[in-house]
Amino acid sequence: MNAGFSTLDYVIFVLYAIVILFLGLWVSREKEGKEKNTQEYFLADKSLTWWAVGASLIAANISAEHFIGTSGSGFAIGLAISAYEWIAAVALIIVAKYFLPVFIHRNIYTMPQFLNGRFNRGVSTAFAVFWLLVYVFVNLTSVSYLGALAMEQIMGIPLVYGIIGVLLFSGIYSIYGGLEAVAWTDVVQVVVLIGGGLLTTFLALDAVGAGEGVFAGLGNLYESAREHFTLVVPEGHIMVPDGDGGVRDAFKDLPGVAVIVGAMWATNLGYWGFNQYIIQKGLAAKSINEAKRGLLFAGYLKILMPFIVVIPGIAAYVLINEFTPEQLAAALGKPVEAVGSISKSDEAYPWLLKNFIPSGVRGLAFAALAAAIVSSLASMVNSTSTIFTMDIYRHYFKPEATDRQLVKAGRVVAIIALLIAMVVAPQLSSLDQVFQYIQEYTGYIYPGVLVVFAMGLFWTQITPNAALWTAIATIPAGIAFKLISPDMPFLMRMGYVFIILCVIASVISFMEKGHKIHRKLPEPGRQRKLLAYSYLFLALGVITLVATVVLSGEYNYMGVESAYFLAVLFIMLGIILYTNAKMKLVDKKAIVSDPVLFNTGTPFNIGAAGIILIVGLLYYFFWY
Repeated sequence: MNAGFSTLDYVIFVLYAIVILFLGLWVSREKEGKEKNTQEYFLADKSLTWWAVGASLIAANISAEHFIGTSGSGFAIGLAISAYEWIAAVALIIVAKYFLPVFIHRNIYTMPQFLNGRFNRGVSTAFAVFWLLVYVFVNLTSVSYLGALAMEQIMGIPLVYGIIGVLLFSGIYSIYGGLEAVAWTDVVQVVVLIGGGLLTTFLALDAVGAGEGVFAGLGNLYESAREHFTLVVPEGHIMVPDGDGGVRDAFKDLPGVAVIVGAMWATNLGYWGFNQYIIQKGLAAKSINEAKRGLLFAGYLKILMPFIVVIPGIAAYVLINEFTPEQLAAALGKPVEAVGSISKSDEAYPWLLKNFIPSGVRGLAFAALAAAIVSSLASMVNSTSTIFTMDIYRHYFKPEATDRQLVKAGRVVAIIALLIAMVVAPQLSSLDQVFQYIQEYTGYIYPGVLVVFAMGLFWTQITPNAALWTAIATIPAGIAFKLISPDMPFLMRMGYVFIILCVIASVISFMEKGHKIHRKLPEPGRQRKLLAYSYLFLALGVITLVATVVLSGEYNYMGVESAYFLAVLFIMLGIILYTNAKMKLVDKKAIVSDPVLFNTGTPFNIGAAGIILIVGLLYYFFWY
């Protein structure tokens, strides 16, 4: 059955597919008589420019969970879901300035490889297994499911066949070509997904404006769905479908100020700083400066994303609620049954594409959606194979493996991951907002990821045992909070888990002396600077803690208790800086990075200030 595609749409979409497939295979072709080595296959031979890094980061990040899932959350909740995009833009500045330079300087391939160098094989393997489970059972499955859902709604392709199709297509060139194929096709994909996505937004706003233009559509959108233009959601403000025919409070997904002062930072710093299929693009940059500029470029693209993936969801909400089916049918020149309805939030974007995007343009718009799906799946497949090959296969199965054998193993495990995802993905069909499913279940590991990696990067005291027990405690702590307080918003649970893990890591690190050695203290000027910053962060932590205690009762409906996360984060930063400055006994694998690595020039600083200013203004104007 054709559920909305004309012949022209099919031609445009097939042309896109051919171009991407050809480009992926061509840029990654093996030179005559020379097979790919591991650096070429897993790190694109460290050849990516800043614009390729930024484009590939966004193409890997923006996927079906954004076009379908975030639009679905925009339909249900509204602009507040943009917090994941706009806070991420600020988080990218931190990652670019402080995290990525250390990784590149240490010449690593994978995040578990960093943990092995900083701690030991046990910590490395624990996180390798974490990431593999998340990539295969959460990321690959959810992205392929949402992509197939769109194909079912728009093209009439049965869900199971759609899942198989998107997984196979993304696997063809990523398995053959490795990261080189993924990254350079991403440059084209990001142009298609942004161009096609913006076009869909303009046409959706024009439909809301009843033919009077985009600006009239924006005005109507704001007037008709005022409650959807709230960036900070109080308790009881918005009720959304629960996927079982009832409703639940949107506060559970986005608990008030938690998006600014709570564990949203754990999600974003963990995702952008330590997530293999994201950070791998930065690791493949030509230089540290190219990587920094690439992440800053990605930050500006993240600011743009809600206009592509959230506004269409709100537009669909207005169209479906402000007009009767008969009015929509008359305006579209279709029978009422052909217009259809939205039975679950994640159907909003496909419904919009099917009904309000004209023939020909619909093919381009769907190509944008397909670009997002395929680029993310390709990145996830490549990173799954990278982690398994470099951190598990090479160390536990074949330590003496050649480059050829490692590349072959990577290709085999990629195929296995695709097959597992094909089996699991159809099981997600009972969910209403798959984007929230992704955030909640990846949220079980991000507190531990942030604690272990950030302390490993910057704290000279943390020991391998502390890191290992923190990793082991991460998921059980999250499950325990879920069982003890099932009604607590998952972002708040993440905050409390983060606090517990900081205590575990700190106590074990301070108690354990056998793994430590003596070292020289920093030179006096550096020491004074570290101490000054430590006192500042400790003061901020105490002030935030006291303010949270005082305000949490009266303003509990705004999720103020989530600021306990921020208070502990500040205090922990103070402790880290103070002990780095004053304690001679340090972990024997502690990293003492050259401060020059963190230097950024005036263009970077101006660009970073621009991101912070824009995000601040957005929250000022759409706070409540």
